Amino acid sequence: MDTRSLRLFLSLAETLHFGRSSEACHVSPSTLSRAIKQLEASLGVELFLRDNRSVQLTPEGIRFAQYAREALQQWEQVRMSLLESATELHGEISVYCSVTASYSFLYALLSRFRQLYPRVEIKLHTGDPEHAIARVQSGREEISIAARPTQLPSNIAFRPIARTPLLFIAPADQPDAITHWSRQPMILPESGISRARINQWFSAHQIEPTIYAQVAGNEAIVSMVSLGFGIGVVPQIVLDNSPLAEQVQVLDVFPALEPYEIGLFAQERKLRSPLIRAFWSLLDDGPVQHMP
Repeated sequence: MDTRSLRLFLSLAETLHFGRSSEACHVSPSTLSRAIKQLEASLGVELFLRDNRSVQLTPEGIRFAQYAREALQQWEQVRMSLLESATELHGEISVYCSVTASYSFLYALLSRFRQLYPRVEIKLHTGDPEHAIARVQSGREEISIAARPTQLPSNIAFRPIARTPLLFIAPADQPDAITHWSRQPMILPESGISRARINQWFSAHQIEPTIYAQVAGNEAIVSMVSLGFGIGVVPQIVLDNSPLAEQVQVLDVFPALEPYEIGLFAQERKLRSPLIRAFWSLLDDGPVQHMP
């Protein structure tokens, strides 16, 4: 059964943006547009109202979105039951993580999985870890690897892999980097778990930081700090994998920031799938070794 057109439709129905949906689904905007037009031709109705500035679902599109979600859910249930009766697991799993996580943890996990289930195809997507849980919630990915937030969504299961400290880093040639916190330019993440913990740390110490830049991506923070633009905060696994690690120094800050707890995320209902359950159970064999 070809469910691709339904998945493309639901992605566009969620984002209402051809560019973002085509990027998320790893297809060109023209391919996405053709798929939607073919669906509309098959149904004989318009599913979207679109002009140069906006995309909106039509009433028929809203009704079809409900059908598409139910159809995909039923298809997954049938596929799961068929896989359970098979003697050897086969199929595909979609996994999402940051580039750093793919270096640090995914290699060991995939090595184990490949040996146990050689007929299962892994579709790996990398990107900003801030989107990891949302992509699992929306159904775009079946499993993601990221840091556990303070508040975990009720329908999302989490299984820890490792913990990594959050480190204050400064240029290697600045021995007195933390003499006066309020005067030091800070290079901070735009949002996410680490930004929330940094804000709490400064608030607890009654410090009003001077923010030089707010950056998307931990790797970019290491780069800017190494060039001497200011002090940053990154997870240790990012620094371990950075080619610029020798160009920065780790600051001895007390009290330390609360560390990251990194692990697997999946929808709880999807853990009934033999494929997802098999990937989830990889951690039963022992901890995953962090690869710097």
